[in-house]
Amino acid sequence: MSRHQKLLRRFLAKPRDFTFDELATLLGGLGYRQVKSGKTSGSRVAFYNEKIEHIVRFHKPHPSNLLRRYQLDDLERALRRRGIIP
Repeated sequence: MSRHQKLLRRFLAKPRDFTFDELATLLGGLGYRQVKSGKTSGSRVAFYNEKIEHIVRFHKPHPSNLLRRYQLDDLERALRRRGIIP
């Protein structure tokens, strides 16, 4: 099992300690890149997949780096709707 597959499996299990860095790595493996919105973007982040023209947005967690359960749920729904994950 590849590193990407392990990370996807971990994401789908929705652990309480899933980090933003892990999410960025996972999305990168799925063809997304983080879009910089400029100096005033604040904690709002976006990832764009140019191949399928899909963008996902959410707030970057702070002060900790841990994502909340609702963020994982929302992202999973968005990725499943687009057929990116089964």
